[in-house]
Amino acid sequence: MTSANILICDFVGLRFGADGHPDHSEVKAYIEARGGVFHQTGIVKGGALDPGKLHFFYLPQLSTREELLAEAGDGRYDAVIAAATFIPAETRFRLGGVRIGAGTGNMGSASWGGGSGEGGEAPLMNTPGINSRATAQMAMKALLKVRPDLPVDKLNNLVAGGQFDTGKDLRHYPTEKLEGKRLAVIGYGNIGREFARLGQAFGMRITIHARPRHRKWIELEGFDYAATMVDAARGADALSVHLGLGAFDAGQQRYANAGLIGDEVLSALNHGAVLINYDRGELVDVAALERALASGPVSHAAIDADLFNDGGTVSGPMLPYLKLVQTYGERLELLPHAAADTDHPSRVAGAKQAVDQIYAAVIEHRVHNLKGSLPPGFVDMGAKVPPGIGGIDLRHLAALADDKNVAADLARSSAVVAAFWERVLAASEQERPALITSGGEAFAEAANHLSTLLRRHHLSGPFASGSL
Repeated sequence: MTSANILICDFVGLRFGADGHPDHSEVKAYIEARGGVFHQTGIVKGGALDPGKLHFFYLPQLSTREELLAEAGDGRYDAVIAAATFIPAETRFRLGGVRIGAGTGNMGSASWGGGSGEGGEAPLMNTPGINSRATAQMAMKALLKVRPDLPVDKLNNLVAGGQFDTGKDLRHYPTEKLEGKRLAVIGYGNIGREFARLGQAFGMRITIHARPRHRKWIELEGFDYAATMVDAARGADALSVHLGLGAFDAGQQRYANAGLIGDEVLSALNHGAVLINYDRGELVDVAALERALASGPVSHAAIDADLFNDGGTVSGPMLPYLKLVQTYGERLELLPHAAADTDHPSRVAGAKQAVDQIYAAVIEHRVHNLKGSLPPGFVDMGAKVPPGIGGIDLRHLAALADDKNVAADLARSSAVVAAFWERVLAASEQERPALITSGGEAFAEAANHLSTLLRRHHLSGPFASGSL
């Protein structure tokens, strides 16, 4: 029987319960259903522990370096689950750590070599895709707040006061819809792709810059591919960055992607464009953003980045942006890295997946969503993401194939669509009108049904090869 002690140092539920505190009951019940033990205290106060079980110690109030070192600096916990809390290098977790969410920059323990996961004795994992839709939707909300640029609050006040005449006054408020506008998306990861699909749903023209290996799938999804960030930005009415920080260069003390959105990229935008950075604050060169706000390429910037306040001392990647507030405050929207971390369902789903990954790593030495290098004694099981995130993979296709009803439905609808066009192609010019008239409605029914099936079963996006 395997025993292990796991520290949970972030909230695993964000919706407030009857007691006025964030509700962790769903994750507690999930752990107990798996045979684990949930403790609302630290290991020192946990008392005698049942052998042969995984014990999860819930301490979401931990936040400072001193608190983390006092609780987990001596290796008393075998693994950790975190979300936003920074895990210091001196903390020790010999069997691994899972970050709820995509990035791992806050997972600084030397047990796995820090936030990159390179080196160490334990595996570093994350739960990519869990909050992709939440983040993409919040980024789209940031765009929709300013485009179309109808002054909703002002009009509301005028209407509420009875001071508006629709016939005479509407002409003073012309706007332009999103449809037909160009949206530049930097990055084709889970969040970037979701955001691009939202823009596509609004009828925007989407240009994506990503590695060349993604080009085929980007274009198959109906997006334009750009070989460089400048090419993506050229003529764009909005730009959203979804790259991640990249590797940390210890010599230069900076991340590989820091400052990538700089003068050259911003100056390529259409005059009055919107910049959205709901990824990492460091990705944008703030001095370049200030110049773009001053000269006109950027009319509005929405930034979601970490901000920390320790006894009045403010720090974090949001800090440089605060210098712009006095001059450009009305043209800025600044959030404290809240887009991905405030959605209750995403946090619960991520926590449950983290629990599953801890079980697999501790009991079976199988690692899902490995970040960095694989330590000796562990087996890399590849990616594990929610349905529809990241495209199509072999496991998903195999699961659909096992459902005979779904497979048959897909086959029937596909056959009707294919047969219609094959008959059209084979028909003479004189035969074609009658053929289209007689078969058009059946084709439309099958095409709509097939489209619904493809959406319902998440059969779109890039293909991820791997093993069953």
